[in-house]
Amino acid sequence: MRNDVIKACGLDVHQASVTACIMRQGVERQIKTFGATTVELLSLKAWLQQQDITHVALESTGVYWKPVLNVLGEAFTIILANARHIKNVPGRKTDVKDCEWICQLLRAGLLEASFIPPSRIRELRDMMRYQKKLQHQLTDQKNRMHKLLQEANIKITSVLSDIFGATGMRILRSLAQGVTDPEVLSQYLSKNKKLVSKIGQAKAALTGCFSNHHQFLLQSHLRYYDFITTEINSLEQQTDLMIEPFKTEYDLLQSIPGVKDKAAKTIIAEIGVDMSVFPTSQHLSSWAGLCPGNNESAGKKKALA
Repeated sequence: MRNDVIKACGLDVHQASVTACIMRQGVERQIKTFGATTVELLSLKAWLQQQDITHVALESTGVYWKPVLNVLGEAFTIILANARHIKNVPGRKTDVKDCEWICQLLRAGLLEASFIPPSRIRELRDMMRYQKKLQHQLTDQKNRMHKLLQEANIKITSVLSDIFGATGMRILRSLAQGVTDPEVLSQYLSKNKKLVSKIGQAKAALTGCFSNHHQFLLQSHLRYYDFITTEINSLEQQTDLMIEPFKTEYDLLQSIPGVKDKAAKTIIAEIGVDMSVFPTSQHLSSWAGLCPGNNESAGKKKALA
């Protein structure tokens, strides 16, 4: 689109303020600063509409662009630009100069819009990323319990491959309740036919120095473990509901070898289901960070910073 047709606005977005710059053919440059609350953003929207603005550009820094998108997204063409692509001249940085520079780049057609998924995809993405963080916290919590058992001379990890399975959890919860008799604890293995032969080995492994201090810590660890597990299960139920509108794509993704339930949800959450937003498969690979960038000068390829 020619720069004399674009009615452009550049936004410099911060946590508490948004500085806007308007430029278009035959109209004097205008700059205003608004707050970042919804009321202030609605005032910004009304001002832009009064000025017949069609395109709004801003940097994709942090999460501060999201409130702006929520308010302006349906009224204007939003250009969410990579911050690395719109760096200004060093030593001349102010909020006013930033929004002017963004507006100039927009009018010149030099800004490439970042992919903004539809709201339902963004919501699924938030859920899947939060679930991943909780899964990491669950792993950390398991490692804490592993260390605690080692400190207390409880070597059950050498008998059970997974102490967080049904048998292992029975032993952990009994220890947390103050049961330390190896004879009693080892009997939990008798409920699993595959583990009956390891009862003798378990008695030796469960003979340790488990004190009141260890019991208190284990109780705390188990409470947090149960809390995280409950939250993960709740998120899984919610994502099952959220994936329903994309059931066809969800089932199709699982036909790929190695892609199952969680991986299919994550792929949809990260790239959406509309592949027309990516000109080629190479663009998709680049956006997903699955291919290296280029940094070549004078015929020499340099390492990327």
